[in-house]
Amino acid sequence: MNIKKSYILDKRILVLILVFVALALLDVHYGLHFGIEFVGGTQIPVTLQKSVNATEMGSLISTIQQRVSTFGLKQVTVEGVGSDEVYVSLPSVSSASINKTSSIIESQGDFLGVVNGVQAINGTGILPGSIGVVPPSTINNTVEWAVTFYITDTAATSFARAVFGQANKPLYMFLDRPTGTILLINGSELGNTTAGVSSSEAESAIKNALAYNKDPIPLIVVYNNNASISAAESYINASKKSFTQIFASANLPSSLINYSKSLNYTVKLESKGNMTPSFTEIGVGNFTLNTWSLVGLLSSPQLNPSITNGSVGDSYQISGAAPTTLAYAQKLSYATNTSKTISSILTGGALPVQVIVGTPTSIPPTLGKSSLDISIIALVSAIILVSAFIVIRYRKVFLVGPILMTTLLELFIIISIIGLVGTIDLSAFAGMIAVVGTGVDAQIIITDEILSRRSASEGAKTILGNAFYIVWADAILLIIAMLPLFFSTSMVEVIGFSESTIIGALMGVLVTRPAYGAIVSRHFINS
Repeated sequence: MNIKKSYILDKRILVLILVFVALALLDVHYGLHFGIEFVGGTQIPVTLQKSVNATEMGSLISTIQQRVSTFGLKQVTVEGVGSDEVYVSLPSVSSASINKTSSIIESQGDFLGVVNGVQAINGTGILPGSIGVVPPSTINNTVEWAVTFYITDTAATSFARAVFGQANKPLYMFLDRPTGTILLINGSELGNTTAGVSSSEAESAIKNALAYNKDPIPLIVVYNNNASISAAESYINASKKSFTQIFASANLPSSLINYSKSLNYTVKLESKGNMTPSFTEIGVGNFTLNTWSLVGLLSSPQLNPSITNGSVGDSYQISGAAPTTLAYAQKLSYATNTSKTISSILTGGALPVQVIVGTPTSIPPTLGKSSLDISIIALVSAIILVSAFIVIRYRKVFLVGPILMTTLLELFIIISIIGLVGTIDLSAFAGMIAVVGTGVDAQIIITDEILSRRSASEGAKTILGNAFYIVWADAILLIIAMLPLFFSTSMVEVIGFSESTIIGALMGVLVTRPAYGAIVSRHFINS
């Protein structure tokens, strides 16, 4: 009973036990995430369209890292190779996650809001830390998604000026609106885009949405007659100095496609589904283009009169709805993924250079088991050596138990936290080995203080307070030293090391070392 009161009921030891039990339950329920080094994964090659300098490469790596991290992937390593290539590596995940990652990386990330052909806002005005995802909402079986954000004072002033007097006009919000592009659409598709929209109404709505004084996207409607085809060819020939690519309906006459290619245009043939935009009726017989993924149109909300009178606001929202043809569960999934994707791209910001995403390749975990075995052996060896050092130093066999217990539990806590919220990689294991060393340093300080002053008149609380003053100072200095590595964007290989070290230092001074001090002080001071 005295042992129970002296040890088990000590709140410092109880905290350690509760943390251990809680993390153990979470580990069993969610499982731990190991890095590519141990379980294999996927590598996505990314080629830059032009060589970049070190500053631009660092910005590119930071942007990609921020995007995929915001999307929620556990571990992504982004490494620059030379001046024109980047490798993005992620652990074993589903093919859907790999495809989504490729899509997020490939997005240029240029956000643009246009009113009546004039820019109202762009991505540089968005405050990255303010971007938020609104949970999907259901109204009359329509599932809507939304992403909110704030803009800078300068951007807010420019927006107020651009929308002044434009009440009830659509604000066309684009993400990666194509530049230098002509649209060639088959007239038969144009008339069947949405029930209730005639060909002439659809054409007018599309031209209004694609108007932009800096870089308009011309719409050429081609009908199955020689005059229409000849007119399209004449326009394409006259515009070859201003435009470089063409998005065309796949069922257009081959002669027109071949003619466009002969003029050195990059021609992308699109299916009827891709060439079919979504329209919204904003008045009797008055339609506006609502969304169109082909040109990056996210949504086109009408401007409320309250924000078109010159007043300046700072909070805005991009919103849309899942396709009505999907089942309800699929609508929810679509809305969630859409808002997360847009949020991650906007958070990361625009890429400094255009990229081409290559074919993902699998990384086999051939060396993974060996790496894991070696890491575990290194950890165990470190624990045994430091434990032996302390026993030899103090010649107290009793110290073996508390040292082993607190060191192992500290490593368990680090592994659990990183494995649950992040990924355990080789650099994280290196940090754990370093933590064993810092833990021994703290244990020596605590033990020295207790053994050298146990005959003094001070109580255990005072003696431990003196020791923990030094322990806390060491931990704070260690954390400060690791913070630059933790927030590093160009040295992603060492982030795991800093994570382990910071978590180990925090958990050490908050959980494991107080428990060690409680055990040792009760044994020696009260003995």
